[in-house]
Amino acid sequence: MQHAIPYHFLRGGTSRGPYFNRAELPQDRDALTRVLIAALGAGHPLSIDGIGGSAMVTNKVAMLSRSDDDWADVDYFFAQVGVEEREVDYRPTCGNILSGVGPAAIEMGLVPASEGETRVRILAVNTGARIEAVIRTPGGQVEYEGDAAIAGVPGTAAPVTLNFMDTVGRICGAMLPTGHAREEIDGVELTCMDVAMPMMIARAADLGVTGFESRDELDENRALFERMEALRLEAGRRMGLGDVTRSVTPKIGLLAAPRAGGTVTARYFMPWECHPSMAVTGAQCLAACTLLPGGIAEGLAQPPEGSPAGIRIEHPSGEIEAMMDYAREGGELRINAAGLLRTARLLARGEVMVPDAALRG
Repeated sequence: MQHAIPYHFLRGGTSRGPYFNRAELPQDRDALTRVLIAALGAGHPLSIDGIGGSAMVTNKVAMLSRSDDDWADVDYFFAQVGVEEREVDYRPTCGNILSGVGPAAIEMGLVPASEGETRVRILAVNTGARIEAVIRTPGGQVEYEGDAAIAGVPGTAAPVTLNFMDTVGRICGAMLPTGHAREEIDGVELTCMDVAMPMMIARAADLGVTGFESRDELDENRALFERMEALRLEAGRRMGLGDVTRSVTPKIGLLAAPRAGGTVTARYFMPWECHPSMAVTGAQCLAACTLLPGGIAEGLAQPPEGSPAGIRIEHPSGEIEAMMDYAREGGELRINAAGLLRTARLLARGEVMVPDAALRG
């Protein structure tokens, strides 16, 4: 016997995956984990027995529900499903998948569409961040075609504007959870930050790479990953995250000087493979790092003066810009909000079939 679960399948930014109504899924966390593993086919490099995409950026899940929060319209609960490992991590969030939350919520009937454009207020329940998404809805229908282009996605689509608030210290309790703008682990200088996503950030040159390598070149450099993982485990401990051996947070960022007129060059790791472009949450954290007095990016990045500042991050597929509303007070950085432009597209909708055994355990 199999159990049918309704879903919408969207590309959100440079990621994609199923978007579920949370009410259609088990409320028990263990049962939920089994269902998501079965639905996406986790535990096989090709996700051959599920609808996963055999890569971290295509093995993501969004679960949506009407919000009880006084501010928000919809709750967004994110899950990172493993590829070769049969596991699910509920600790992080994903800003690219977030790009599809507004359209999916409208498609599911969780949020009514307005004429012209619809503003959907989203509570990211994994982190507590608040995000306003602006979606084009002519005639009360989500519009997917348009002229907005984002690096890492072919063609163009309708823009989805994301305005992020309350993103600082949501996981670790502070922007700088170790209390320092820069510190040293095993001879490598690092900045450990929690802005939208907890990250360990270093200069690429300090780890023996240029920071301009392609994703494939970096993924083949297993010595680099072994070195980064050892640093990440200690960084996670210092950031108050405990043993992060089985967790995808903190993520890893490597920085280099810009080469194409941007603010900084970056490579983002998820953390056991290089992102093909750039995570939305990672972009915010890296952008904040370029503005941080005394941080690892100081003297390397070339941020513009004044606030708001457009921080352009060069990555393997092009660049992403984060518009940062910030202030520096007494040598400390305060992030008020961040805005990014993304796109999304509905790819499919229907039912995914899950073995009853996944529900029973």
